[in-house]
Amino acid sequence: MPDKPAFALSDFIPYLLNRAAEETSAEFAKIYKDRFGLLRTEWRVLFHLGQMGESTATEIGLRSKIHKTKISRAVARLEKRRLLKRTRSETDRRREFIRLTPAGKKMFVELSRAADKYNETLMKKLEPAEQALLKRILSGFIL
Repeated sequence: MPDKPAFALSDFIPYLLNRAAEETSAEFAKIYKDRFGLLRTEWRVLFHLGQMGESTATEIGLRSKIHKTKISRAVARLEKRRLLKRTRSETDRRREFIRLTPAGKKMFVELSRAADKYNETLMKKLEPAEQALLKRILSGFIL
């Protein structure tokens, strides 16, 4: 009988977290892609703006851990769809503030409802105590 390998991928926390994220995100992706025509980075930018109000691409990148070039492309696509608006800073011409337009706010509200419903579906798989523990544990990984 072969020895147990020194490293078991099935016990590696980053791997398990990534698999859980990919599996749970796949179903939600159908919602934001099919119903709203958004790509992954676009829905994340939309949600950050929906929660923060006005922000910069740099601030969203820091909060979301998305590379600035991906944020930039998402902002350009959302602007083209008239879901957000950019305004140059009066004090620093290199800086732009972005905010949702009324159409962007409407989409944020609709997609938020869909996200809440999806989250409820996921959480029904766990007991209330497990739900609280999972949220606490996952929050501990976020710096």
